[in-house]
Amino acid sequence: MKKLLALFISILLVMSFAGCGKSEENANAQSKDKKEIVVGVSPAPHKEIMEKAAEILEKEGYKIKIVEFNDYQMPNIALSEGDIDANFFQHVPFLNKTNSEKKLNLDYTVKVHIEPMGVYSNKIKDIKELKDGAVISVPNDPTNEARALRLLEKAGLIKLKSGEFVTKVDITENPKKYDIQEIEAAQLPRTLNDVDISVINTNFALSAGLNPLKDALLIEGKDSPYANVLAVRKEDKDKDYIKALSKALNSEEIRKFIEEKYKGSIVPAF
Repeated sequence: MKKLLALFISILLVMSFAGCGKSEENANAQSKDKKEIVVGVSPAPHKEIMEKAAEILEKEGYKIKIVEFNDYQMPNIALSEGDIDANFFQHVPFLNKTNSEKKLNLDYTVKVHIEPMGVYSNKIKDIKELKDGAVISVPNDPTNEARALRLLEKAGLIKLKSGEFVTKVDITENPKKYDIQEIEAAQLPRTLNDVDISVINTNFALSAGLNPLKDALLIEGKDSPYANVLAVRKEDKDKDYIKALSKALNSEEIRKFIEEKYKGSIVPAF
């Protein structure tokens, strides 16, 4: 009788462990290829491009939940903390700088598009009209400020020290005494009535109703190294749902969408 009881208990334990193993396998499979992907984006064009990608992925059984952010800091924090599965708002230098400063473990999978940074004004029609002592607003985050200042340098307005992450303290020549003000990037379009010119990221320019090709006094060349990317946690790079999203963002449908909708103000990076 005792032998039968021991055998019965052994069978129950084996079945229990087998059930646990199966549950674990199912959980791992679900986490590797879940069907709802939460993606953080900034406004146009990222949100619009992601909405198009969502249409593509819907045919493959995936649902994209889009979470919109209006600043450059929270999307990476939300991604690192697991609140979202991926984000789409930044270029590679910004991602690398954020990883270094905040000790994050984020990476990117694909380059999607380039947004040439532009110089805008409500007060002048040509950069040659810029007067001595003019007020210029630029982004205050390290990578985009450096990018903005390099554009001003290329236009012959200032000269800078060498280096990747220069700020206004690295200006070596400013013969016309321009007053350069560092402003949070999303707020730059609102400064246009208060400054003489502003150097604005294309996504915020588009959101403010500006057309980079028509309204910008100066614009970066299409060879800009600042390609916008899909960022993910490093441990998620090889998961099926991330691969599916990456593939959709580098598809011919997305290329055609970018080329037709933005007509050169934004260019595909793949």
